[in-house]
Amino acid sequence: MPTPVITIAQMREWERAAWATGVSEEFVMRRAGAAVAQVALRMTRPGAEVLVLAGKGHNGDDARFAAGKLPGRSARVVDVTDPAAAVAEVKGFSGALIVDGLFGIGLSRPLAGDWVKLVTALNESHIPILAVDVPSGLDADSGEPLGDAVRTAVTVTFGAMKQGLLRANAAPFTGRLEVAADIGLVACPFKTELNWTLAEDFAHFPPPRPVDGHKGTFGHLAILAGSQGYHGAAVLAARGALRAMPGLVSVFTTERAYPAVAAQLAQAMVHPWAPDAPLPNSCSAILIGPGLAGMEVPKALVQQAVRLWQESPLPIIADASALAWLPPGPPSEALRVVTPHPGEAAAMLGVAKARVLAERGPVLREIALSRSGCWVVLKGRHTLIGRGRGELFLNSSGNAGLAQGGSGDVLAGYLAGWLAQPLLREDAGLVIRHAVWEHGRAADELAARQRAWGMADLIEVLGNFQRATQGGG
Repeated sequence: MPTPVITIAQMREWERAAWATGVSEEFVMRRAGAAVAQVALRMTRPGAEVLVLAGKGHNGDDARFAAGKLPGRSARVVDVTDPAAAVAEVKGFSGALIVDGLFGIGLSRPLAGDWVKLVTALNESHIPILAVDVPSGLDADSGEPLGDAVRTAVTVTFGAMKQGLLRANAAPFTGRLEVAADIGLVACPFKTELNWTLAEDFAHFPPPRPVDGHKGTFGHLAILAGSQGYHGAAVLAARGALRAMPGLVSVFTTERAYPAVAAQLAQAMVHPWAPDAPLPNSCSAILIGPGLAGMEVPKALVQQAVRLWQESPLPIIADASALAWLPPGPPSEALRVVTPHPGEAAAMLGVAKARVLAERGPVLREIALSRSGCWVVLKGRHTLIGRGRGELFLNSSGNAGLAQGGSGDVLAGYLAGWLAQPLLREDAGLVIRHAVWEHGRAADELAARQRAWGMADLIEVLGNFQRATQGGG
């Protein structure tokens, strides 16, 4: 299950609850160190040199335990009591990875003097840095550096995500965020509004397909997408949808875009949109919006989109241009999903983009409550998912490689392809979170194996991670 996003005080209370039951601090630190080591192994190749900087506190102990679990790597531990001496160690190191175990969440005063010089040396080393629990010098509640902070490639935080690590101002210091949730503590005693998604949340999703299933069992997605100059969005959305394996996908596109869209899709059925042509009776969900930005998009198509949003009993996913068409309205009994990026979210509410970035949770709530009680997928670093009330979920997968044209179209199609399947809609929130996580996980897999990749590569990988972990099928 997802883990709560907590404060430093809550983490300390959680630890005290664990110690009170007899859990030993050494046991937990060994588990924490093993989690760091797993990431360090992933970040390096056999034979690589790793410099482990271990401070005097428990953060340093975690780092030392990590150093002992790096088979095939040449790990050198520096017990840092004199920061000036450690500066020389850092400047003389030319290996593959530095592990930052100097200070943890207990740091309460600004760094100064030689400690700042050590942080500067680390930040100027141009060597990837792996932070133990929190980048040294960063306040895990506010996300602000205390004097200065280490700029890391990856931060492995323990137990649960700390709220300050998620602040926009913390991103240059934290790098990629990962949670080592199971470090031997008792169950977390806190429930919070904001939660961090774990891969384990989808251990039993999707369920096996019924052996007697047929195309009708797995739904029929209708996609209203594509216009002249933007036909690629319709193609990418359809291909993304097909990776979710609904029974059928039908694309309805503008007359001028039709030849280009039809020429690039074999499995999906492609039709020129016409005002008097109803959607197939077998449709089980509708995606509206990708690539509908051309000047020739008929007014009647926009009117149909609004009518479907307001009246259709089917699940509707609105993306891209369609987001600007949605009128404010009361909650709908039917499933509704919107997938804005920050700029689109700002336009939907008539606010500055800066407010969206600074107040993601409240903005998501406001969109959901004003647009038919819909689910909102507020895209960005750690995409936020939720509704007008209840829990909010941060996505933990993905990387900056997704900042390419077409990524959102693939996600919209993939998400819609899952929601088109009637057998899976009992927990719509889980379906949505799964689609977003898989989309990011595909990007992570690509980034791990190659520097340059595009949407065709993303689509090829998309959807296979969970099946692989569940033994195929």
